[in-house]
Amino acid sequence: MEKRKELIVSAIENGTVIDHIPADKVFDVIRILGLEKCNCPVYFGTNLESKKYGAKGIIKITNKFFKSGEINKISLVAPTATLIEIKDFEVINKHAVQTPEHIEGIVKCFNPKCVTNAENVMTKFTVKRNEFGKIQLRCHYCEKFTTEENIEFL
Repeated sequence: MEKRKELIVSAIENGTVIDHIPADKVFDVIRILGLEKCNCPVYFGTNLESKKYGAKGIIKITNKFFKSGEINKISLVAPTATLIEIKDFEVINKHAVQTPEHIEGIVKCFNPKCVTNAENVMTKFTVKRNEFGKIQLRCHYCEKFTTEENIEFL
């Protein structure tokens, strides 16, 4: 008897699939998108086999389509992710997330003395990568760097 090699998860009629998430970032993506509070079905898997990445994660969200600010959050945590939008069980759009060059109003500045932490000023960052490919956010106001490990979403 042949052993089953894959798990079948039901297709979603309408919604979004976030695929190719680094396996260790699945729960971060769920948290930053507030999916634990979502009233719609959310399916996720982590440490799934991937020929390209070794291990990956996937999240399926029924009846949810993401806005650009949410996609920017995903790109900061999971830059290898792919978004697949589905309507009537058909893929209508599929694309890799793109990390923007600049972000506004979605991340807190790491510097406690920054004007954005003392006054009602919207945060602005330039997105950079260090020599190891890790994301660093350079604050427009205080010019300090918020590293990938210290990103706190607003």
